[in-house]
Amino acid sequence: MLPRPRLPHCALILLTLPLLVLTQYEHLGYPPGYPEPEQEQYSPPQLGPDTPRIQLRLAGDKRKHNEGRVEVYYNGEWGTVCDDDFNIHAAQVVCRELGYVEAVSWSSSSKYGKGTGPIWFDNLHCSGKEKTLALCPSNGIGVSDCKHSEDAGVVCSDKRIPGFRFFNALPNHVENLDIQVEDVRIRAILSALRKRVPVTEGYVEVKDGGKWKQICDSEWNELNSRVICGMFGFPGEKNYNARVYKMFARRKKPTYWDYSVNCTGNEAHLSSCKLGQLTSLKSNSTCHGGLPVVVSCVPGRAFAPTAMTGFRKAFRQEQPLVRLRGGAIVGEGRVEVLKNGEWGTICDDKWDLLSATVVCRELGFGTAKEALSGGRLGQGMGPVHMNEVRCSGFEKSVTECQFNKDALGCSHEEDAAVRCNVPAMGFQEMLRLSGGRTPYEGRVEVLMERNGSLVWGTVCSEGWGTMEAMVVCRQLGLGFASNAFQETWYWPGQVGADVVVMSGVRCSGTEMSLSHCLHHGAHLNCPKGGGQHAAGVSCSETAPDLVLNPQVVEQTTYMEDRPMFMLQCASEENCLASASSQTPANSYRRLLRFSSQIHNNGQSDFRPKADRHSWVWHDCHRHYHSMEVFTLYDLFNLNGTKVAEGHKASFCLEDSECDEGIEKRYECANFGEQGITVGCWDTYRHDIDCQWIDITDLKPGDYIFQIVINPNYEVPETDYSNNVMKCRCRYDGHRVWMYSCHNGGSLSTETEQTFPGLLSNQVTHR
Repeated sequence: MLPRPRLPHCALILLTLPLLVLTQYEHLGYPPGYPEPEQEQYSPPQLGPDTPRIQLRLAGDKRKHNEGRVEVYYNGEWGTVCDDDFNIHAAQVVCRELGYVEAVSWSSSSKYGKGTGPIWFDNLHCSGKEKTLALCPSNGIGVSDCKHSEDAGVVCSDKRIPGFRFFNALPNHVENLDIQVEDVRIRAILSALRKRVPVTEGYVEVKDGGKWKQICDSEWNELNSRVICGMFGFPGEKNYNARVYKMFARRKKPTYWDYSVNCTGNEAHLSSCKLGQLTSLKSNSTCHGGLPVVVSCVPGRAFAPTAMTGFRKAFRQEQPLVRLRGGAIVGEGRVEVLKNGEWGTICDDKWDLLSATVVCRELGFGTAKEALSGGRLGQGMGPVHMNEVRCSGFEKSVTECQFNKDALGCSHEEDAAVRCNVPAMGFQEMLRLSGGRTPYEGRVEVLMERNGSLVWGTVCSEGWGTMEAMVVCRQLGLGFASNAFQETWYWPGQVGADVVVMSGVRCSGTEMSLSHCLHHGAHLNCPKGGGQHAAGVSCSETAPDLVLNPQVVEQTTYMEDRPMFMLQCASEENCLASASSQTPANSYRRLLRFSSQIHNNGQSDFRPKADRHSWVWHDCHRHYHSMEVFTLYDLFNLNGTKVAEGHKASFCLEDSECDEGIEKRYECANFGEQGITVGCWDTYRHDIDCQWIDITDLKPGDYIFQIVINPNYEVPETDYSNNVMKCRCRYDGHRVWMYSCHNGGSLSTETEQTFPGLLSNQVTHR
């Protein structure tokens, strides 16, 4: 027998490389066009007569609906599971039994709070393949020496098992059980609503056993509708025309689910609601005294189409007292509240889904998908206004909830954040990235109408920058932009999509879709053409956030008269006013000097856009500068007119100091790597050359002093509004005072408007 030919090692590596690349990003999900791993179909458990009949639920202080303390219903009573010998295999059995694809993690020591009742299982030894927790070897049901301080918890995956069917092992205790279905949807029934985006009205349908079924409305109430609307990104519900749906139900016979629904109205997800009674069907398969459940939801302003403006921009602040900052996509961010004219944060102690849902509804979104803690979406500035927030779920604003005013011990490392349910707008289907090595990079291709049909094409790269890339990454749900590319010859896109279908794109950075940005419309103008010159992006889940310390500026400002012969280097670097070129060498220049301390409060390191080979040697500072224009220093009069020539300062970026427990990564010496680590700051001292504004020709008076960091948006950040710092400045010809220094976005709009000049660093048109 001839030996089988063997592939060389290099061929095997090349064959497996694409699989490894996809596997690396599997936990982030798969954008359209990338294959998802096939999931096994659900098969209901076959239980022997000796197997205890149990039901499970996830309870406690949850921050997502698919996590919580593991609770077991047995013998007419809810109890818990001890964490002794509990492991990921036991968590896998729990999550699978509840209809989730897999377990992500598990926790011990009552992370989700102490339960009550018996501890039904102790010393579980699951293999992970069991169909129910009752089949895992243990001490025996109800045999335990644990306390509730040892209650186990799990985090399950977001994905549900395809074909999952609710298996009720305890038919006589339905009212005690939580709802478990494969999926839920609102299906538009009326022809006038079918093409409307988002879908706000229609049948509520649950997917059970792979089939969509309606719910009988005989037991339905407004609280149930409130939960369903919240799940789909809507803050409220309204009445609808029931007569039309009665006519439709007569024409097409519904298929009813076996159970009714019993929600209290403050649940973030249907899976937290209780099962109602079994649906009683008539002989003709209609439910007693009812029809299929219909909901009509009210979208928030950002998602409601209007005749004048179309869809409003993302991050629209609907209530003046609460806002979200630092989020990558619409409906997520660090929670900030306005108190006494100053924006501050909420400490994450006792922060949960109930409180997060109040924030989401207040801002015009639905219920909360997740309540985040530990400064996960970046650290805020200013005071911590609220601590230990406790909401009932029905408050109009989080400011109405009970909270502890004493925030002692809370730092911005504990800032609370939210991810909200938002309506499905269909924006992701109108855009794709093509040709990239990973799902998070590639040539931008958009679906546009041309000559009466929808075609895929490229975007002209002329003027393409960070703001446009930010919108693309947000629209695809891929986080923040990490780079914007004006050439994409190295990314072969889809065949037939080379033609430019969009040009002149200019975004403010807050739009939900690229189509909402300014662009040329049908009259395209792109001299370079598409193909290898088409626009491209790379996206990242995280981004830095630079913030200047206003107190340092205020405390270090002073005035110096410096002789011209000591300013030779600074003059060559254009750090002085243009009039200085006519100044004799024996005269002086009057300099307004100050220190700059720039913190990185974001989620990833701030790195310069330029590669090392293009860094510029700075003679005055005696080191390389990696960003040609990193800050702008300006002085305005009270009418907003610039009165002292602004200075475009280049910087060498390094970690001068860091928060406790964080190591420095970057330093300028010896041509070292440059950047600012998360939790560190870069200090440019007042006694360094060019760390000033030349005020030699300035008349005495009151002024506004302003610093802008990263003014050209060269490096993507989570929030550009806080890159501006302003102070009031008084100069009497002999002395200078700097006071009321604050960062952009840190004060109320009314207070901010008393400071003329650049009100916000967010561009509107460029």
